Amino acid sequence: GPSPPSDQFGRVASSKKFQTGFLRPSIVSILIGAPKANTSQPNVNEGGSVYLCPWSQGQSNCSVVHFDNEGDRRFHVNDVDVQVEFKSHQWFGATVRSHGNTVLACAPRYYWRTEHAAPFSDVTGTCYLSVDNLKTFVEYAPCRSHQSGGFSCLFQDGKIVLGGPGSFYWQGKSSTKEIVKAYYPSYFLLSVTGQIQTHQVQGSYDDSYLGEHGPLLHTMGSYFGYAVAATDINNDGMEDLVVGAPMFMQRGSNGLRWEEVGRVYVYLQRRPLLFEPRLPHLGGTQAFGRFGSSLAPLGDLNQDGFNDIAIGCPFGGDDQQGLVLIYNGHASGLMDMPTQTLAGQWASGTFPASFGYALRGNKDLDHNGYPDLIVGAFGVDKAVLYRARPIVNASASLMLQPTMINPEEKSCTVSNGNETISVSCVNLSFCLSANGKHLPADLGFVVEVQLDHLKQTQKESSVRRTLFLDSQQPSLRKTITMANGGRTCHDTRIYLRSEGEFRDKLSPIYVTLNFSLDPLASLDLHGLRPILKYQTTHLIEQKAQIQLDCGEDNICVPDLKLAVYGDRTEVYLGDDNSLTLTFNARNEGEGGAYEAELYMVLPPDADYSGIARNNALTCSYEAENQTRSLVCDLGNPMKSGTSLWAGLRFTVPRLKDTYNTVQFELQIRSVSRPDKLLFPPPNWRMSHSLQEGQDIGSEIQHVYELVNNGPSMISQSVLELRCPLRAQGHELLYPVEIITQGPLNCSSNHTLNALKLKVRNKLARTHVHMHRCMQAGTHTHTLAHNGCTRLLIIYIHRHSSQILQYIVPLWIIILAILAGLLLLALLIYVLYKMGFFKRSNPYGTAMEKAQLKPQASSEA
Repeated sequence: GPSPPSDQFGRVASSKKFQTGFLRPSIVSILIGAPKANTSQPNVNEGGSVYLCPWSQGQSNCSVVHFDNEGDRRFHVNDVDVQVEFKSHQWFGATVRSHGNTVLACAPRYYWRTEHAAPFSDVTGTCYLSVDNLKTFVEYAPCRSHQSGGFSCLFQDGKIVLGGPGSFYWQGKSSTKEIVKAYYPSYFLLSVTGQIQTHQVQGSYDDSYLGEHGPLLHTMGSYFGYAVAATDINNDGMEDLVVGAPMFMQRGSNGLRWEEVGRVYVYLQRRPLLFEPRLPHLGGTQAFGRFGSSLAPLGDLNQDGFNDIAIGCPFGGDDQQGLVLIYNGHASGLMDMPTQTLAGQWASGTFPASFGYALRGNKDLDHNGYPDLIVGAFGVDKAVLYRARPIVNASASLMLQPTMINPEEKSCTVSNGNETISVSCVNLSFCLSANGKHLPADLGFVVEVQLDHLKQTQKESSVRRTLFLDSQQPSLRKTITMANGGRTCHDTRIYLRSEGEFRDKLSPIYVTLNFSLDPLASLDLHGLRPILKYQTTHLIEQKAQIQLDCGEDNICVPDLKLAVYGDRTEVYLGDDNSLTLTFNARNEGEGGAYEAELYMVLPPDADYSGIARNNALTCSYEAENQTRSLVCDLGNPMKSGTSLWAGLRFTVPRLKDTYNTVQFELQIRSVSRPDKLLFPPPNWRMSHSLQEGQDIGSEIQHVYELVNNGPSMISQSVLELRCPLRAQGHELLYPVEIITQGPLNCSSNHTLNALKLKVRNKLARTHVHMHRCMQAGTHTHTLAHNGCTRLLIIYIHRHSSQILQYIVPLWIIILAILAGLLLLALLIYVLYKMGFFKRSNPYGTAMEKAQLKPQASSEA
């Protein structure tokens, strides 16, 4: 069937419950066990069966393999007819294995009366062996003389290895040839020549959990060993062990309740029969999912030289539909996280679908060069074949040349309607290469390149600052066809739009390339579509910068100054009171100020009228809730040395006699990139001669603003700031000075600028008439409704290379534990006094109980 694009496998379904082996390499077929199937055996109920299903692209037509057609055998003992075996509910087909033309199928719940006089039978199990393509069958039941309890089996070096987990650690290894040679139809085959097995030990070893390593807390009851698989995971030439413990429990997220999540242990074989646990173990994540119930070696699924493993979680998933998780191997064991998750397609009903109850892999059924996987869904009588798809190893590269775009160098032209304009441009090139095993001759890819995409802000919509020169679009999409093992490249150009089309010149221009396999490409000869290797880096990113007017280092350090003057000093009640505020904005720094602007908050008494004549200034008026503001563009950039004079006109028609001043709040500001800095700077060393603040470290400025948006005034307000000056005995921040605007009285318990260092670049302080927006009291200050003030603190950074870690002292932990125990004892005592622990008598006195009706007494 067709393969979903997101899966590493395709799938085709066949019926019946699942355990499987493989045979006939030329004609691929699948053996599927149905342990609860009804058969034609007389007087046998749900004896179980095995189905042979020839594999094909469509639905498979399965047929029953008649390993055993007989009913229960009976013997005449002392003229009494005695039933000696019980095949009903024996689960024949629960274990099926194959090796070449040899097939073994077992019934782990087969009962046998070990002694004729015994009143009951024992679960001994039995197996049937075929070595000639299912033509003749030999019964092999080595546990009829012992109490067993189920079989697990495998073929190894031409021999059969059987395990009986319910017996006394019995394990047998017998040659298939010796089994066939020793078989006689009327004789029960219990052992053969050359058979190797473990023997019963003394009773002192009962319940010793021999073979389980680690604390019993982790292994007892976890069903450690419920599933075992052997494969060379780390490609060192020796087979490693993977062990499932599907009922392993661990503490839940709250730390109190235990949850059964399952666990899988990986043991790497370092020397012959010397296994080393690989940590950490693989843990399930879903309660009662039974992670580790089944294991299947997959072979080298992704063709990276390391074998992979499938782990069943038959009750996992959001709807308990069952999951199978694929873990890839590497030099150190298995990956910590699955690279693929297969989910069951059947919803959980009255009986769980149990998708993943059984697994088989490491066989290439469709001969496409990759091993496939069969998953059994016990609860819905389904077996699903997942066909591995070919793996493509692909890589891409992306390059911009140059990475700095100079707006002054316009080397390209674009057509803008009827006009051709010159623009600044850079070269963009990307290359793609791909290879893999058993791939189609030609591979199809879809490559998409996205140019700079800004996040939306409150001021402007998202805008692309660069476009492709050929299409004048911000994205490029190409479909590429290339040969397996080939490499292809594509060259183009991108250009910077004109300065009037965007504002942000500081943020990097990110260029991203994303590639994937073409979903419309032709399928391979086996009807499968290749997929990319899971470690493939699909997304590649490069960035460019716009050349700034900021010197050779392209870092701007503006120094903005603002002075404001009014054309009148008095205003009158009842008058329109037209006035003009003239301001002088200057940049005295060494670099341009980008997105520089004048920001003004209008008082409630005033209205904005416009810009004074002969002023080349652009301003926008904004109103949000009860705050009205004015923003004027001062340049992008406002170059170093710029001194700009402009006038703003206002009217003040709503004066009240409550206040004796009208206050305007003005601020000159610009953006800076980056907005986050890491300290100390690269290659910075502290000076031995501390004379200036820069000798300690780079300057950090914090600006805090207090705003009262409530309907009432606040009196006696206090702002408390705590700053980390030291951390674990190391100096961190060095405070220099506090600058306030408004009637604030600030104090500090730390000496500011204790070393009396000289500060070269103090913050520009502009004192503007009518700038205050707070009223001051004698010892407290009142924050008026919609009032505001600014508090500025300057710090010098120092010794921030340490990672801050705060450790709780041991005595605090001990004290907390003792306090908790004392509180618990007190609570128990109070409950005892209240009679909480006294058992109540539902019938009162003995006399009252005797008077109960017989019916009530019987119900009681």
